[in-house]
Amino acid sequence: MDGIDWGNLGFGYLKTGVNVRSYWRNGRWEPLEVTGDENITIHMAATCLHYGQEAFEGLKAFRGKDGKVRIFRADENAKRMIRSAEYLRMQAPDEELFIDAVKTVVSRNEEFIPPYGTGASLYIRPLLIGTGAQVGVKPADEYMFLVFVTPVGPYYKSGFNPIRVIIDREHDRAAPHGTGHVKVGGNYAASLLSGDWGYGQGYSSVMYLDAKEKKYIDECGAANFYGIRDGAYITPKSSSVLPSITNMSLRRLAADMGLRVEERPVDVAELATFEEAGSCGTAAVISPVGSVYDPDSGVTYTFGDSTHAGPWSVKLYEALRGIQYGEREDPYGWNIVL
Repeated sequence: MDGIDWGNLGFGYLKTGVNVRSYWRNGRWEPLEVTGDENITIHMAATCLHYGQEAFEGLKAFRGKDGKVRIFRADENAKRMIRSAEYLRMQAPDEELFIDAVKTVVSRNEEFIPPYGTGASLYIRPLLIGTGAQVGVKPADEYMFLVFVTPVGPYYKSGFNPIRVIIDREHDRAAPHGTGHVKVGGNYAASLLSGDWGYGQGYSSVMYLDAKEKKYIDECGAANFYGIRDGAYITPKSSSVLPSITNMSLRRLAADMGLRVEERPVDVAELATFEEAGSCGTAAVISPVGSVYDPDSGVTYTFGDSTHAGPWSVKLYEALRGIQYGEREDPYGWNIVL
């Protein structure tokens, strides 16, 4: 696509050609619609506006070394959206409809898929909202499923370089038995104040602790956290942590590389013992964590020399990106190749 500086893209919205939509009405999903309209029209009493009936996903498509387009683990995103919808009492698109919509919108926007070698990718945003009108607190009887795309560069301007993180004990991302384990907008709305506070302190991200005891690591900004110690890949497991598809993939790669994988509650005190650390998610893949500052104790935990990604983070990052861009074999069948 002429006029786009692929090598200097930020992580934001850029208008593309079309998006795809389907509506749940009268007990069924209607056929996909393809439209160039960026707007949606909904009733002022739609449940997404009043009662938070909204779920979304994020995944990417990559232009490979061989010129082919690969969509990464769309089946897992479909399953997670179904889980989110079930928790919010929404009607979910089944896996077939989800993947069909994703493949259609990527294919119809192929000119916006960044060229191989630019470090950019095509971000895919599936969205599910309650559109039926309700005033009483109850699920909607109509829903919209929409998928749009936008080309993106690195999530952090620093790219694959260590970030500085600060612990925030004053705000909770999600309650232990709330919505932290599903991908809904309210979780991210709850992080905005905390994020602004962290940025104001000069940090790229904040670390959340569990809401009940403020003892265990929850998430690192909008991403999962992991630490490496004594040949182990250690990542928090909690009912308030979103099951990251990137983290799921990294755990598999780590195990196959010979690391012991531990998915369990991680005490914040363990920060002092990690040899390296990182946050991981679709947007950034891996953001190495160079340091974590605890304002309560005044202690800064550093990992390695805090200025370079640790060796295991580099290996994991290169392995995952290699599969996504077709530079390495995909023995797990994670990619849909168009």
